[in-house]
Amino acid sequence: MNAHRKPLSGGRWHFQHGPIDIVIGADGEAQAIEEAHEAAWRRFSSVLNELVAELALLRQPVHGACPLKGVVARRMWQACHPFCGEFITPMAAVAGAVAQELIAFYERPGIARAWVNNGGDIALHLAPGESLRVGLFADIAQYDAHEAMQPLLRTDGNFSVHASLPVRGIATSGWRGRSLSLGIADSVTVLARTAAQADAAATMIANAVDIQDARVERRPASQIKDDSDLGDLPVTVNVPSLGETAVRQALRAGHRRAKQLQAADLIWSAVIVCQGWTATTDSAQHQPLPRPDAARPAGRHRTALRLKAPRS
Repeated sequence: MNAHRKPLSGGRWHFQHGPIDIVIGADGEAQAIEEAHEAAWRRFSSVLNELVAELALLRQPVHGACPLKGVVARRMWQACHPFCGEFITPMAAVAGAVAQELIAFYERPGIARAWVNNGGDIALHLAPGESLRVGLFADIAQYDAHEAMQPLLRTDGNFSVHASLPVRGIATSGWRGRSLSLGIADSVTVLARTAAQADAAATMIANAVDIQDARVERRPASQIKDDSDLGDLPVTVNVPSLGETAVRQALRAGHRRAKQLQAADLIWSAVIVCQGWTATTDSAQHQPLPRPDAARPAGRHRTALRLKAPRS
């Protein structure tokens, strides 16, 4: 298969190669942006083949010394290494690591800000003084078919990332996403220093948002995807309505894990969503997630998510 690209509205580009599906945007001087897009495209065209060449090793649990050769593959391994005391493979950071590889081409004079969105895992470039506002789409299940047909999906929350923050990566994981999860979180969104680090951490926090309940349906990962790096680990395939008590218990478990990673300086912030309830690392309180209301103007139901000031 070959890599493909096409221009999108607003000067954005869509890059696609096999399972890698990326949208890139940038603001700044036209010449600098054009050169960055071309350089990113040339690099993108070779990334998938490099990863496939080491796929067998990328599906092995992280431990010992890094056996990988490629720059993106090694970045995946390094992002997952802090969690090597538990089961994790470098594949937990693949989307973020690829996004991070491409954002480097936009870190040049003339570009004020840029973002590489790899299926919801995002790498950022922010020149001094710049910021980027990010929408949080927490739970796709809350939107029915009619909502999904609307031209723009209404976000559940939003936050701004300023250049002064040590945040250049955003990633989301959960059982409803495109990746498999051991937990029951609808979504866990993590902000970290890099996109690869955010990707790995979001995976681990989402796994921790869990509760032992017979109503939760799980199956071996190998039965869902025959090439899954999770092997026969039981992954979540269906979570019925569990009730507030059970949901808050699962949130507490995920919140504890997120706070541990924050204390270890592995993440900056995290937002956890499970069955209409949300928790963040910046608050000990669990709050109901505002639901979209078609009768209200877009934006009035949105939640502004507070990000802490830079650590001294």
